[in-house]
Amino acid sequence: MDGWKKRLIVVGDRILVSPEEGEERTRVGLYLPPTAVDKKEVQGGTVVATGPGTPVSAPTELSEEPWKIGQGEARYMPVQAQAGDYALFFRRAAVEISFEGKTYLVVPQAAILTLVREELP
Repeated sequence: MDGWKKRLIVVGDRILVSPEEGEERTRVGLYLPPTAVDKKEVQGGTVVATGPGTPVSAPTELSEEPWKIGQGEARYMPVQAQAGDYALFFRRAAVEISFEGKTYLVVPQAAILTLVREELP
């Protein structure tokens, strides 16, 4: 296994964020009131990766025996965040992890308040 490259895979409706330290104004220009920064209620950061989304089953796959494993391919309701977006989220919902010396936050999609996405004019 020497020489193998590790990869961090995000699952479900979770988003991997590279956190930005608390400031009054984020790097993308959002203003955070002092109460939000002082209490660490909200935090921002850059989206690094996203999970595939929330798993859903097709209505045709419902049966009287829902415990049986379906034969079809997994289907997901995709998350709204994309890599490169700036996310503002509830800090309490985030879980801090370290991977290969770098700190990230794993945030469920439901905890994200806003996304800032740069688009071409």
